[in-house]
Amino acid sequence: MLGFIVVLAIITYIDRVCISQAAPDMRRDLGLNESQMGWVFSAFTLMYALCEIPGGWAGDRFGPRSILMKVVVMWSVFTAATGWAWNYVSLLVCRTLFGVGEAGCFPNATKIFTIWLPSSERVRAQGILWLSARWGGAFTPALVAVVMNFVNWRATFGIFGLLGVVWAVAFFRWFRDRPAEHPAVNAAELALLDGAERNAPAHVAIPWGKLLASRTVWLLWLQYFCMSYGWYFYITWLPTYLREARHVPLEKSAVLAGLPLFFGGMGCFVGGWLAKRLANRWASVARGRRATACGGLFAAGAMLVIATRIGDPVFAMVAMGLASFCNDLAMAPDWAACMDVGGRLAGSLSGSMNMMGNLGGAVGPLVVGYILTAGKATADAPPSPESWTTAFLVAAAIYGVGAVAWIFIDPVTPLESDPDETQVAWRT
Repeated sequence: MLGFIVVLAIITYIDRVCISQAAPDMRRDLGLNESQMGWVFSAFTLMYALCEIPGGWAGDRFGPRSILMKVVVMWSVFTAATGWAWNYVSLLVCRTLFGVGEAGCFPNATKIFTIWLPSSERVRAQGILWLSARWGGAFTPALVAVVMNFVNWRATFGIFGLLGVVWAVAFFRWFRDRPAEHPAVNAAELALLDGAERNAPAHVAIPWGKLLASRTVWLLWLQYFCMSYGWYFYITWLPTYLREARHVPLEKSAVLAGLPLFFGGMGCFVGGWLAKRLANRWASVARGRRATACGGLFAAGAMLVIATRIGDPVFAMVAMGLASFCNDLAMAPDWAACMDVGGRLAGSLSGSMNMMGNLGGAVGPLVVGYILTAGKATADAPPSPESWTTAFLVAAAIYGVGAVAWIFIDPVTPLESDPDETQVAWRT
């Protein structure tokens, strides 16, 4: 099961990151300016965000097997269709519908973890999932550069779109929404799941009132918005920054652009390990998760500020890579909180958190585009170095807000629980 999810995470990030490397050529061929390209980046992210809750709800209600198969095929079709765009409007439409499909990925992956894994293994699984996703994105710029040496950017999107279709067919044939229904799962393995069967899909109403009345839910939404605001720069504007502001050639920029996601992948895994280590040391899961996530977001902002003070592009990208590493220390605590707090509602809660995060991801590239446009001496001139610095400092300040939010989050108490269950959650 984890193997399928890891492969899907890699495909997901290949499909969403490839546009950042192809963006300069797309702008040239389609005649787009910086603000228009910012809207193209944000069109995917905005629709991805808005469809997160429906995607997670569908997994809770109908099961992740059929939902994942359908959404993966959908986004793969529109990944390929991105290469067919002939103007600004057609490109916006393709990226919007691509975002609708990808929105169902991670909430349903989280739902699968709550069904197929005992609670003691879920944080580790989230760390592996996000490490794979980030590393998929890390190697995508280099992969796109290699592919574009043989075909143009249009054919590149078609090649990447095919990957998801192959995965969807294989997954649908193998996976079952309930482990007990899978022919390869035996009774001893079912016993190890420690009651995870209660999180299986069910046709029950989602108690949105409990979600909206929870301080933890609102703070999870806020910190994920802040985290994603800064992180989305790496998969949208970073290649443009390297080529236009740092004057790095295409081949070298493809390697450097992968550093933040490569470092981020390690941060995802280390964050899961560190949160568990601190929880054991302090005998408190909540304190371990808070310290890991809060410290990571604060350090991410600090590293972005340091990056603006470094002249050499290689060392500046190392600093940004460390910012991404610190950013992703919060990933495992974030998604583990969704599983523990959400319980049978894990798909809906994780979808709502990811929705808010991707609203931040939609706002970030758009704000950067306007900052860069405002920093140009003339319409045809490149953005000033000061405008790039301003964009980084804004992101660093927003990271600080996310760090403060984590101080007040209760990442372990279930929304639906009795007192005995709550005590068990805190102890484990």
